[in-house]
Amino acid sequence: MLKNMIRHKLKHAHPLAQLLMILLFFNSTCAIDFVFNGFNSSEVLLFGNATIDSRILTLTHHQTFSIGRALYKEKIPTKKPNSSFVYPFSTSFIFAMAPYEDTLPGHGLVFIFTPVTGIQGTSSAQHLGLFNLTNNGNSNNHVLGVEFDVFMNQEFDDINANHVGIDINSLKSSVSNDSGYWQDDGDRSFKELTLNSGENYQVWIDYEDSRMNVTMAPVGRKRPSRPLLNVSLNLSEVFEDEMFVGFTSATGQLVESHKILGWSFSNENISLSDELITTGLPSFVLPKDSIFKSKGFVAGFTVGAFLVICVLVLLALVLIERKRLRERKRQEMEDWELEFWPHRMVYEEIEAATKGFSEENVIGVGGNGKVYKGVLRGGVEIAVKRISHENDGLREFLAEVSSLGRLKQRNLVGLRGWCKKDVGSFLLVYDYMENGSLDKRVFDCDERKMLSYEDRIRIIKDVAFAVLYLHEGWEAKVLHRDIKASNVLLDKDMNGRLGDFGLARMHSHGQVASTTKLVGTVGYMAPEVFKTGRASTQTDVYMFGILILEVLCGRRPLEEGKSPLVEWVWQLMVQGQLVFSLDERLRTKGEFSEQEVERLMHLGLLCAYPEPKVRPTMRQVMNVLEGKNDEDDSEIENMDSYLLQQLKSRDILSEYSQYFNYASHPTFQDIGNSSSMSLTWSESVVEGR
Repeated sequence: MLKNMIRHKLKHAHPLAQLLMILLFFNSTCAIDFVFNGFNSSEVLLFGNATIDSRILTLTHHQTFSIGRALYKEKIPTKKPNSSFVYPFSTSFIFAMAPYEDTLPGHGLVFIFTPVTGIQGTSSAQHLGLFNLTNNGNSNNHVLGVEFDVFMNQEFDDINANHVGIDINSLKSSVSNDSGYWQDDGDRSFKELTLNSGENYQVWIDYEDSRMNVTMAPVGRKRPSRPLLNVSLNLSEVFEDEMFVGFTSATGQLVESHKILGWSFSNENISLSDELITTGLPSFVLPKDSIFKSKGFVAGFTVGAFLVICVLVLLALVLIERKRLRERKRQEMEDWELEFWPHRMVYEEIEAATKGFSEENVIGVGGNGKVYKGVLRGGVEIAVKRISHENDGLREFLAEVSSLGRLKQRNLVGLRGWCKKDVGSFLLVYDYMENGSLDKRVFDCDERKMLSYEDRIRIIKDVAFAVLYLHEGWEAKVLHRDIKASNVLLDKDMNGRLGDFGLARMHSHGQVASTTKLVGTVGYMAPEVFKTGRASTQTDVYMFGILILEVLCGRRPLEEGKSPLVEWVWQLMVQGQLVFSLDERLRTKGEFSEQEVERLMHLGLLCAYPEPKVRPTMRQVMNVLEGKNDEDDSEIENMDSYLLQQLKSRDILSEYSQYFNYASHPTFQDIGNSSSMSLTWSESVVEGR
């Protein structure tokens, strides 16, 4: 290789140039050549279970979960110092994987370059004594390996249980192939070789000019002209200037003995492998059928058959008992379970999807329980709300199932199903929303995650569509009663979806809601709710108005040390500075229309007006957002002008000013000190939460 190239150049060079080239060559390469037709302890370093028996290097023995490693006694130069040039090398070795009569064979052997000695930081079994669970795939390993693997590990994307692969800092091979060789005679077909048959095999590995060839064949056979693996490989970032070279292997529950019978290595002489002795070598092939005729196998088969019969009998008993329990539970089903039965899911499926409701899968915590991320079989991602049986958990559970379970609209969070494990244990399964809740993209977020002006407008429209559908688009009128940024979720395409129907109530169109219990979230509840406790479509509109303002302003409805959001925006409108209510981070970018900002702020203020009769309907709100005329209302020819007319009318100005001066939105302290209100304290004042 490199040496032959130097010789060619020396023939045609000046004598002084020849001398200089010779000095430079030997100074830079520090040529390494060795041939071992048998081993002794002065030539190699042994670690783990590795031994030398009758001059055969034996890496593993008849022991489960063991590691054996053998390295050449000193480091060899592998890369030119302060350069990316990797020295070429050529190596060949003869190996055998010797099975035992009473044990099934496994796991594998690796030819390696490594910067360190020892077996620290390695594991047995599928890790082959090369890496462990934590450092596998780490680029700081600086390890090159050629693996001869007889176990198929799906975690490492192994192609089968009898393959050869090239590993760079990881057990996920860069390239791999079935073990075998391409025949040079006849039809030049591929001949597969069984690695752990006990046969002796010879391997040739060459690297030059960033290309690696790996070839193998039964020992004594001429080297095949076509390599098993031929791949372009840049090792400049993998190799250090000097590396150890050698072998490592491991066993697991499966056991075999990994043996090296001969080894040659050179970084200048590709023909050095011809000096390996390939005849008269011991054979490790077991007599045919020896495994199946052994006493151990017969005894194991007998015990195994008995255990299989016992397991089948036990399984039959379990299935019979489960069927009886299922029938008993079916008889004990409550009325509401029968009504919503089509959406019921299997508890074990949900438990497996959330890894047993692992804490690492928790993506949210609500007033009545936690929300977990899960993955169903088939890769479908879900969100699972686990509702506590305390604090009216059953009421929230039924509210979600009875409302969201029957509603289908693209801007509503999809409820996939529900489950009841035992009495008082409730689970709700939703479509997983990849981008979390709206409040996490508006408040207290960095520049990278913050929503743009266009995204905020689009999401406001999405929520408006959802609320309009609840009020007018279904067979019954649905009052959400808790519209706020944290209850708006964003899917993978950043579309807004309204969720959390734990407070939702349904009643027929034209019917007045019967509930009078105070529910909702402080800062979002309309003033009349504090007086009557009664929800209506107007109270949902009020909450939607607050949502418009908080999303555009980047401020929560109530913040300590600041005026309430509605009052603050109102005052800016009176001063003619409404555009300054827009989120300062959006104003800095300047990518918005002042006219559109003012129109949307007007809409938010009118929706959040203290007198419910003045608030627009959700259909009128949609017309404004879509830029349409309201043809159904002859008194309002254009909703935009109507908003401005309404907000600037003397009566409304007077009423709004009086509202803020004398009856401002109740604070947490006001509500807490009120003897006429019975509230449970958390961030949300809720029913069925």
